[in-house]
Amino acid sequence: MQKLISYPISVVFYVAFVLCLVIFHPIQWICLNLFGYQAHKKSVDYLNFLLVKCTNILGTTYHVKNIDLIPKNAPVIFVANHQSLYDIIGMIWYLRRSHPKFVSKKELGKGIPSVSYNLRHGGSVLIDRKDPKQALPVIKGLGEYIEKHRRSAVIFPEGTRSRNGVPKRFSENGIKILCRYAPSAYIVPVTINHSWKMLRYGKFPMGLGNRLQFTIHEPIAVKDHPFAELMEKTENAVVQGIKK
Repeated sequence: MQKLISYPISVVFYVAFVLCLVIFHPIQWICLNLFGYQAHKKSVDYLNFLLVKCTNILGTTYHVKNIDLIPKNAPVIFVANHQSLYDIIGMIWYLRRSHPKFVSKKELGKGIPSVSYNLRHGGSVLIDRKDPKQALPVIKGLGEYIEKHRRSAVIFPEGTRSRNGVPKRFSENGIKILCRYAPSAYIVPVTINHSWKMLRYGKFPMGLGNRLQFTIHEPIAVKDHPFAELMEKTENAVVQGIKK
């Protein structure tokens, strides 16, 4: 029954969602080219606020726990499990004070209004998952960027989203490079729950009435631990918080 009810609601959701992306694409361009980084960031923040509101049409709600744990005036590496693309709009909006920049696959860098523009021009990086040699210097640059500007990087070490909430194996390469080139950073593990349920039927219709949870775990200072220990602590914190 829920799937049947979801068809007309999903149409309204997609119309509103796409409209926001299309409207904010030129707004982003104007903000960046005429007013610079801060104006562009504000436009991206407000875009994602509206995208979050669009998901409310589906009955989606958001709950963020322990946001006060995030270090201030220090580079941060958010390490999270990945359940759907809707993880990203939530993180951009709710973590906006940390200026999150994403490690994203290169396919997202073109063809999507607003999203592709922000990924190319907002400080995030695009990697070719089939070409590790290309990815390494790009992630190195992101590490240097957050170290210099005291901003944050978001990395999903599973590499691709989980379609049923069960976490995939964490890859350490990207995290290791970020830690090496942002030595004063803190790793902040983040557990995301129930985002996958929005796509339980696929891309259409959408799942209804889901409560997305973002749990911020205790920050871990990169300089205080050998990398193997950092990785173990981070993965354990993220995985143990996942609810079935």
